[in-house]
Amino acid sequence: MPLVWATGISYQPTKADYATDVAPIFRAHCSPCHTGKEASGGLSLNDYDSLMKSGVVAKGSAKSSTIVQRILGEGGLPRMPMGFKPLDPADIARIRGWIDAGAQPPRAKAQPGHWAYVPPKKAQLPSGAKNPIDAFVIAKLRQEGLRLSPPADKATLLRRVTLDLTGLPPMPAELEAFASDKSPYAYEKVVDRLLASPHYGERMALPWLDAARYADSNGFQQDGDTYQYVWRDWLVRALNANMRFDRMTIAQIAGDLLAKPTLDQLVATGFNRNHMLNGEGGAIPEEQRYVNLFDRVDTTAMTWMSLTMGCARCHDHKYDPITQRDYYAMMAYFNQVPETGVPSGSGQYRIADPWIYAGTPAEMTRLAGAERALVRAKAAETALLESPEIQQEFRTWRDKVVFEVRQAKVVASPWRDLGAYKAATFDEAFDRKLGPEAAVVAGGEERLDLADGRVNALSGDNTAFYFERSIKVDRPIAYLLSLGSDDGIKVWLDGREVLSRKVTRGVVPDSDRIVVTLTAGDHTLRLKIVNGGGVGGFYYRGLVGGVGEETASQLASDSPEVQKKALQAFIEQSQTPGLRQRLDATREAEEALTKVRERTPRVMIMSDKMPRATHVLRRGNYEDPIDRVEPATPAFLPKEPGPGNRLGLARWIVSPENPLTARVQVNRAWQVFFGRGLVRTEENFGVKGEPPTHPELLDWLAVDFRENGWNLKRLHKQIVMSATYRQSSKVTPELLKRDPANLLLARALRYRLSAMILRDVALAASGLLNRKIGGKPVYPYQPAGIWDGLAITLERDFTYPQSKGRDNYRRSLYTFWRRTAAPGDMFDSSTRQVCTVRPTLTSSPMHALTMLNNVAWVEAGIALADSVSGIPTATGRLSAAFFRVCSRRPSAGELKILERAFARALASFRGDSASTASYLAQGEFRASQSTPELAALASVCTAIFNLSEAVTRE
Repeated sequence: MPLVWATGISYQPTKADYATDVAPIFRAHCSPCHTGKEASGGLSLNDYDSLMKSGVVAKGSAKSSTIVQRILGEGGLPRMPMGFKPLDPADIARIRGWIDAGAQPPRAKAQPGHWAYVPPKKAQLPSGAKNPIDAFVIAKLRQEGLRLSPPADKATLLRRVTLDLTGLPPMPAELEAFASDKSPYAYEKVVDRLLASPHYGERMALPWLDAARYADSNGFQQDGDTYQYVWRDWLVRALNANMRFDRMTIAQIAGDLLAKPTLDQLVATGFNRNHMLNGEGGAIPEEQRYVNLFDRVDTTAMTWMSLTMGCARCHDHKYDPITQRDYYAMMAYFNQVPETGVPSGSGQYRIADPWIYAGTPAEMTRLAGAERALVRAKAAETALLESPEIQQEFRTWRDKVVFEVRQAKVVASPWRDLGAYKAATFDEAFDRKLGPEAAVVAGGEERLDLADGRVNALSGDNTAFYFERSIKVDRPIAYLLSLGSDDGIKVWLDGREVLSRKVTRGVVPDSDRIVVTLTAGDHTLRLKIVNGGGVGGFYYRGLVGGVGEETASQLASDSPEVQKKALQAFIEQSQTPGLRQRLDATREAEEALTKVRERTPRVMIMSDKMPRATHVLRRGNYEDPIDRVEPATPAFLPKEPGPGNRLGLARWIVSPENPLTARVQVNRAWQVFFGRGLVRTEENFGVKGEPPTHPELLDWLAVDFRENGWNLKRLHKQIVMSATYRQSSKVTPELLKRDPANLLLARALRYRLSAMILRDVALAASGLLNRKIGGKPVYPYQPAGIWDGLAITLERDFTYPQSKGRDNYRRSLYTFWRRTAAPGDMFDSSTRQVCTVRPTLTSSPMHALTMLNNVAWVEAGIALADSVSGIPTATGRLSAAFFRVCSRRPSAGELKILERAFARALASFRGDSASTASYLAQGEFRASQSTPELAALASVCTAIFNLSEAVTRE
C-alpha cells in the first residue's frame, strides 16, 4: 500500500539501487556543497559510506531522517538545496522510498571505491540472445516489463549503418542491391563492406580530431599555419588498417621512444603537438611552455581515461581522489620536450621544435635524393679545396687581404635619405620601381642619425625606404657588405643590382653578406628597404678585404678556427674557374635541397631530448615551484611498472590493470552508434559523472574488447550487428511515457546529423563529392571576408584562398580549420582549442539558414537536379532526387507536396529569365542546361536536403 507525505505525494518503499537511482540525484543537486574534504555542515555525499557516516539517514524511516527533513524544509530550517529550486517530487519520492526500504548499499558494491576505478569483470551473460549486447539489454527490459522495438526497415537500416560507419549516405545501387538480397547474411555482408571502405577511417577519425584538438593553425594573433594534417592522414590510415587500439595508443603517446621508430610512429606523436601555439609579441615563452604541458596532461587523461585531471592543477581534486601531486607527477612524463613554448619563423607557417620532415612517399624520395646530391657536391668541393693548387691560391689570397686591411683607405659618406614611398601592398612596395628607381632624385637629406654597425629603425607599413652613400677607395679592394633588413631589401652598387631579397623577417646583423670588388676611385651604394608592417629597419656594415675586421687581424694566425673563417671568406670571393664551378655546383645543390624542403611538410612531434626537473606548482603558477616530483601515474590507480617515461605511461594506459581505458573506449564507440554513451557523461567517469545505464554490459564489452586484441572493427561490428542497434526508432506513447530519454534502449535513437556529415551527405547525394583520401587541407566555399578580421597587421595576407575545381568538393574532414575563424558552416563542431569528447549537435536556426542559402548546398541542389534531369517526367525526377537524399521513395502524399513546391518554383522562374540564370550560376558547377524547369527542380532539391528526415540519422 502506498504511503502519503504531508505534501500529498504518494510513494512506495522500494529496493532502488543507491548507485543508479539515488546517487545521481545527489550529484545533480547537492554535490557542489556536500562533497570533497570540506563538505558543508559535515554532510558528505562522496559515496554511500560517507552519507551513512554523516548520520542523516535513519534506515527504514524516511520520516525520521534528517536528510529528508531538510529536503522538505521541515522544522523551520532552510529548504535544501539552499538557494536553488527544490528537488522534483519524483526524486524526493525515490530517496524516501529507498530509505524506507532500508537504505541498502549499492548492489554493485563488490569492492570499495567508485565503480569506474574498480577493474571491470565479465558478468555471466543473461540467456535469451546470441549477441552479448542484446542479452544484457533484453534482460534489463524484461525487469521493466518492456521489450525491444521491431527491426528498422531495410532502407532505414542501410542508411543508418552507412552513415554511422562511413559518414556518407548509401548510393541508389547499394539500396537496391540490399533490398533485393534475401540472404540471411545480407546485412552482415553490408557491414563487412562498409568496414573495409576507405571512408570508414575518415568517419571514425572525426571524434579523434575533436579529442586531439586538431586544427591547421596555431590559434593566436598572426595565426600561423601548421602541417599537422600529416598526423590526421596517419590517423585515417591507422583506422582503416584496423591498427590495434593499444598499439595506436602507444604510437600516439610515445611512438618516438620505441626502438628504431618508423616515420609513421614519429608522426603519430603529433597527437600531443596539436595544441595551440602562442606566438604573440607579449607571450612569455616559459609560461606558454607550461600551458602546453597542462594541455597535454589534460588531453591525454581525457582522451584515454575520461579523467578531469585539470581540476588538480591548482589543488587536490574536490571530487575524485586525484591529488595535486598526482597531476604534476603525470606532467613529468611530458616535461622532457626540447621546446621553448612559442613558434618560430614568420610568414604563413609557424611551427615549434621539435619537428621532422614527413611528406608523402614521393616527397620523401625527392628529399632523400636532394640530400644525397648535396652530400656528393660537398664531398667533391672538399676534395678540391684540399688539393695543393687551391691551398697555394688560398695562401696567396690571404697575404693579399692582410695587406689590403693594413694599407687600404676607405672613406664612406653619411647616408642620404632619398625618400619613403608607401604602396598598397608589400608586393607592390617591393616590386614596383618607386622614387629613385623610377626617376632621378636630386641630393637627398643627410641622415647623420643612421649609424653603421647597429640596427636603424624605420616606420611605415608597406613602405619602401631609399638610402644612398658614396664610398671612396685609394686602391682596388674586396669589400664585404654585411646587411640586415626588416623586411625586404635591394642593393645597387654603381647602378648595378647586387642583391634582391624579398622576405618578411626581423632585422638581424649579417643576415645577408655580399663581397664586391671596388676599383680605385668613387662608388655609389644604394639601399632599398621594404617594410611590410609594424616597426621596420636595417643594418649595414662595410668591411675591407671581404672579411670581418677581427678575422682579418688574425689571418696570419695558425688557429684552426681563424683559418676556417678565412677559408670561408676565400671561397666566397674566389674566381678560379674550376673552384668556382665546384662551388656553384654545391650552391645549386643547396638551393635545390632548400626548395624541396620548402615543399615538404614539417610535422611537430614529441621528443625526450631535454630532461627537466618537474615540481608541483603552487596554485598552478609556473613561477612558484615547490616539491619536486618524478614521473608517476595517479596514486589511487594501479602503479605504472614501466621505465618511468611516456612509453611506460602509454603501456600503463592500455594495461589490463588500468580500470578506465577499455571502459572509456567502449563507451566512445557506443556514443558513435547510439548518439550517446552507456555513460552519458562521456567526458567524466569520475564521481561527478553519471553511472552507466547498463553497467554489466559496459564492463563485459570492455573486457571483451581488451581480450580480443583491442580490435576496433570487431567492436564496431559487434555493436551494429546487434538487434539493439537494428531497432526501429519509432517511439510508442507507452515508451515515451515510461522512458522518454530511452535510457533502457527499447528503441533506436533518432538524432540530427553533425554539420560536417550533413555537408558530406549533400555532396555525395548530388554526385559532387570528391572521394580522394588524405592530403593538404582545402578551402571550400565560405562567407565572404571570413578571415578579414584577422588582418590586424599587414605582416601576412589573410585573404581566404578559395579552392578551385574538385577541391571544393572534398569531404569536410579536409576543410582547412583555422582556430581563430573556424569554418562558418560547422555550427556544432568543437572549437578545437581544447580536448572535447562529447559532441554537441546543433539546433541553431543559423544552421538551417545556411543549409537553405549557402552556396555549397544550393550548388548541390543544382547538381542533384542536373543528375536526374534525364528522367522523362517531373514526378520521376522528384522521386529520384528524394531517393538519392533520403534513401527511400516518397509516399504518394509526400510526392504531391514536392510537386506543388516544384510548380510554385517553376511559375516564379518562368517569369524571370535573369533569376533563372543567376540561380543556376551559383558555385562552380555548371549544369547541362539553363532552363526554368531545372532551376525549379534545383530549388526543390535544396529543400529536400533540409527535410527533417534528410538531416536526421533515423
